[in-house]
Amino acid sequence: MLKKISLTLATVLAVLVIGGAGYISVSIPGGLSGFWLMLSTVAGMNRSEAEVQASNFVLPDGFQAELVAEDLGYARFILVTENNDLLVSLTDVGHIVLLQDRDGNGNYESKSVIIEGLSNPQGLTFDGDWLYFSERDKVSRVTFDQSTSSLLGEIEIILKDLPFGHPHMSHNAKTIGISPDRQLYVTVGSPCNVCEPEDARYSAMLRSEMDGSNLSIYATGLRNSVGFDWAPWGDLYATVNARDMLGDDFPPDELNLIVEGGFYGWPYFNGDNIPDPDFGDKRPDLAAESILPAFKFRAHNAPLGIHFVETHKNLPEEFQRTALVALHGSWNRSELDGYRVISLHWDAQGNIESRDFLSGFLAEDGILGRPVDVAQDNQGRFYVTDDLGGRVYRIQYLNQ
Repeated sequence: MLKKISLTLATVLAVLVIGGAGYISVSIPGGLSGFWLMLSTVAGMNRSEAEVQASNFVLPDGFQAELVAEDLGYARFILVTENNDLLVSLTDVGHIVLLQDRDGNGNYESKSVIIEGLSNPQGLTFDGDWLYFSERDKVSRVTFDQSTSSLLGEIEIILKDLPFGHPHMSHNAKTIGISPDRQLYVTVGSPCNVCEPEDARYSAMLRSEMDGSNLSIYATGLRNSVGFDWAPWGDLYATVNARDMLGDDFPPDELNLIVEGGFYGWPYFNGDNIPDPDFGDKRPDLAAESILPAFKFRAHNAPLGIHFVETHKNLPEEFQRTALVALHGSWNRSELDGYRVISLHWDAQGNIESRDFLSGFLAEDGILGRPVDVAQDNQGRFYVTDDLGGRVYRIQYLNQ
């Protein structure tokens, strides 16, 4: 259990805002779990590098985690360039930064801002020499030379006027990805916990051509899908954060197999198509159309980034049909849960097994970090962002 500190709620809010953590939005439910998350957040942000390095991270046999960048702020999504430089979106300050290991010691001590003045930047992806990035209301691209990690030319907005809710209380992260047949996909979260938005683009996945033309709604009923990726066998999977305020253990967060035209339940159904207590009686006709989750995470674990592991000689064979998923962690449970990276393993029949991959972010005296995204370099190593500690970790397999 978390160590309870005797502070008033007003004091905690003041600490969060004055201390630079004002980007963390927490609605206090009937219980005090959100309150204790804020307390543990303060403790986690104040952890020193030495404490992080000495933390008890647990990984599968043969894997090792190391801290390679820190003091980043609200580090969200990450890309690895061809020469193993890192691009990270910093949502709190509106930057995309370039991290480089100039002296070759394995740490990314060099940080430079390559794009600034953005509004809630999140998603990042490459298409050859194009760097695509998203803000809360738009998607843009710019030419990027991966051999020198430098921008070339002007930024071009290709999607604009995307819907978003209240700047601090809604699901404004726009995640982007490029399909194997080179089309651009964008997720748009809901503007609320549970409601019927008037704009059909909310709680949906959108698709367009690479230049932003022919934008259409690809799938709906996805309350807050912050991560998606294509499996090596071609299927598209997306993580989804389910609704709040229905107790500790319901509804489950979801991994959904996304198909064109698919409807995934929100706001009318939760989990295995159980009618929502607030909206379940409004569209009972949609029950037969609502697609069940491919996998159910524990309630309020907040799955965000998902990355299907690219086959590499430096990785064990058991990671051949595997995705890594960052669990950001709960804020509205009486006992906190999540705060780890898990691996999902598909068998030949399509069954999915979950295993812990990187755990230890939830400590007895507070929260060490909140994982957001996972990326992989050409050597088979993984990089994990932590938006609470403002850190990047590198994970590699050494038992070769």
